[in-house]
Amino acid sequence: MKHKSRYLSFRVFILFCSMTLLAFIMMFFLTIIAIKDNKYILFVTAGYTAFIVLLYMGFRWVYKPYKETNKTLSLFSEGSILQGIFELRCPLSEQMDDATKRFKVMLDTKELFKLSKKQAEYLALQNQINPHFLYNTLEGIRSEALCSGMDGVANMTEALGTFFRYTISNVDHLVSLEDELSNIQNYYMIQQYRFGDRLNVRVEYEEEEKDALMLLLPKLTLQPIVENSIYHGIERKIGKGNLRIKIQTTTDRLIIVISDDGLGIEKEQLDPLNKKLRSTYLDDVTQLKGKQGGIAIVNVNNRIKLLFGDEYGIYITSTIHVGTDVTITLPKVKE
Repeated sequence: MKHKSRYLSFRVFILFCSMTLLAFIMMFFLTIIAIKDNKYILFVTAGYTAFIVLLYMGFRWVYKPYKETNKTLSLFSEGSILQGIFELRCPLSEQMDDATKRFKVMLDTKELFKLSKKQAEYLALQNQINPHFLYNTLEGIRSEALCSGMDGVANMTEALGTFFRYTISNVDHLVSLEDELSNIQNYYMIQQYRFGDRLNVRVEYEEEEKDALMLLLPKLTLQPIVENSIYHGIERKIGKGNLRIKIQTTTDRLIIVISDDGLGIEKEQLDPLNKKLRSTYLDDVTQLKGKQGGIAIVNVNNRIKLLFGDEYGIYITSTIHVGTDVTITLPKVKE
């Protein structure tokens, strides 16, 4: 068992508490003397003010940054984040800052993939194997069987099997955009048994950009976002819902825009979400536990930034009762 007294942080904490207690005792006795002699009142008042100011400064300048740094290091040691340790706002010392920079240099892309595998597998279980999705799909199969449509049952079961095979195997791998779109096609086929012609999904790209289909991206980048658009944008909408996946490329980037004409997102929800998407930041990972739905987009965004850097990721624009655009920006990675 580790003894806490080994750690400098614990020793500093004990020393800080001891000094605070000593200062408090001294102020207490000075107060009694001041009241008894009716002297030094101004001096004691100034002392209390200085004491409170120092406590506040200690809380803002030391305690809060320390807790933030400590949390980042804990998440890193659990394997939940990778980049965060390289972006500490308040390192414990200059030497620690230099050591983490040195560590970053030592890691190459292959190592990044290996270290993010654990998170990728967790994301697959947390987001892609959605209990509601399973339930609704099985209900669809049952209804189809009751209506004696045997071909429909066979097609649906095949689509479901293909989808899950793709979802749970080799999650840490990069796959081609073509494979991702094929998985979306299976997912769409399954959803059609629920929505019928209420749901329409189409993929758009210019003919001269057909080579973009061979570009690589993290596995299961598209499906969680498509799922999110259907459940939060289109499902509760009255009438038909359209979902478009538009593919574009620039000199060095692959840009995928997933658009729906659903209910849209309130500004009060959208702004904090986009703020989270700007970086792989602390609390996002802890929120994985026990949450479903919109958090899937944050997870996908974290994976992209972990693998390729903070200049890539997801950004969302939305207008209430008009629809939502989810823009995914990736580097052009070729096999």
